[in-house]
Amino acid sequence: MEGFLAALAISFGVIFVAELGDKSQLMAMTFATRYRTGIVLAGITIATAVVHLVSVGVGVGLGSALPTGWIALAAGLAFLAFAAWTLRGDSLTEEEKSKAQRGGKSALWAVGGAFFLAELGDKTMLATITLATQHGWFGTWVGSTVGMVAADALAILVGRWLGRSLPERAVRYGAAALFVLFGVWLLVDAVGQLT
Repeated sequence: MEGFLAALAISFGVIFVAELGDKSQLMAMTFATRYRTGIVLAGITIATAVVHLVSVGVGVGLGSALPTGWIALAAGLAFLAFAAWTLRGDSLTEEEKSKAQRGGKSALWAVGGAFFLAELGDKTMLATITLATQHGWFGTWVGSTVGMVAADALAILVGRWLGRSLPERAVRYGAAALFVLFGVWLLVDAVGQLT
C-alpha cells in the first residue's frame, strides 16, 4: 500500500505540473465554452485514462528490461528536457482550435477523441512512461490520470473566472523550475546508483 500511495502522490504532482500551460489545457478551456463542464471533464478523463494506461504499460516494460541506474539517468535527462519544453510554451494550431470548436453528435466522444489524439506523444504521456519505469503501475496510472484531469479542471475554472488574464509566463516558469528540481534529483540518484 505504501508503494501505491508514493506512486500516486508522485505521479499526481508531476503530471499536474506538466499539464500547467499545456495545449490540452487550452483545448479544455475552448471545449468548455461550447459544452457543459461535466461533459468536457468526462471526455478528458476517458481519454487520459486510456493514454496513461498505455504509457504505464510502456514504462513498466522498459523498467523491467533496463537497469535502474540507467533508467534514473534517462529519467533525469527527460525531466530536464520537459523543463525546456515547458519554457518554450505550447499553443493550439488553427486546426486544433477548429477541432475544439466543432460540435458533433456526441460532445463526450468529440472531446475524448480530440484529447486522446492531442496527448499521444505529449510531455504528459512521456512523463507518465518515465514515472512508470520506477514506480508501481497502478499508482502511477491513477495518479497521472487524476493529476491531468485536476489540472485541466483548474484551467477550465480559472479560465472562466479570469478570462485571458492568466499569468502564463509565471505558470510556465514555475512548472519548468519544478521539472528541473525533479530532473536534478533523479540525476543525483542515478549517479549514486551507477558509481
